[in-house]
Amino acid sequence: MVEPTNVAATLDMSFWGLFLQAGLFVKLVMIGLFGASVMVWAVWVAKSKQFKALHKKADDFEDIFWSGSHTLESFTRQVNPQQGDHALASVFVVGLEEWNAASDEERRDGTALQRSRRMMDATARRELESLEAWLPAMATTGSVGPFVGLLGTVWGIMTSFQSIGVSKNTSLAVVAPGIAEALFATAIGLFAAIPAVIAYNRLSGSLGRYAGRVETFIDEFLTVLERQATRKAAPTTRR
Repeated sequence: MVEPTNVAATLDMSFWGLFLQAGLFVKLVMIGLFGASVMVWAVWVAKSKQFKALHKKADDFEDIFWSGSHTLESFTRQVNPQQGDHALASVFVVGLEEWNAASDEERRDGTALQRSRRMMDATARRELESLEAWLPAMATTGSVGPFVGLLGTVWGIMTSFQSIGVSKNTSLAVVAPGIAEALFATAIGLFAAIPAVIAYNRLSGSLGRYAGRVETFIDEFLTVLERQATRKAAPTTRR
């Protein structure tokens, strides 16, 4: 009984110790999962700040746009929206440019509205696709992380059983370290996956709300353009 006690005393059961004592394959699994966890937290923080700034810009943009104290041309000069600044500004710029390039006849028969909608929808899709960057990686980490950790655990347990067979010693002092190393891989997998799932759900919800705002603005902006065309065509109709 003295020998197992001495063996247990020499074992390091800390996180770092468990990592160093693990086999090469399990170490690679742990390193990969730890890197995925760092990626998840970095993307979560960066995307959260980005979406917060985008919603703030959208609020300011819509407040000025719907204040009713300007025409579309004066609004453009006042706010000076630039493509790439944020999605609402981008769709406004391309929509207004397409509208201004159309003839009066195209505005009256609805052709200009259709072209403006197509341009704004295409611009909105490009803007939203750029905002979705890294979200698939987070979803993959959330779904695959536990299974990768489990793979490391199974491999570590198999290695531990082989060591037990070679040493022909089934005492707890011999079995426990190998099992702890193996289970540590699963723990890291869960540590990476749980925040990834939470972050993905929160960021996807924020992106969905922003996409809804963009679609709503497109519909409302097209209504403004249609109303403008109707007013200009009204005197001609009465004649």
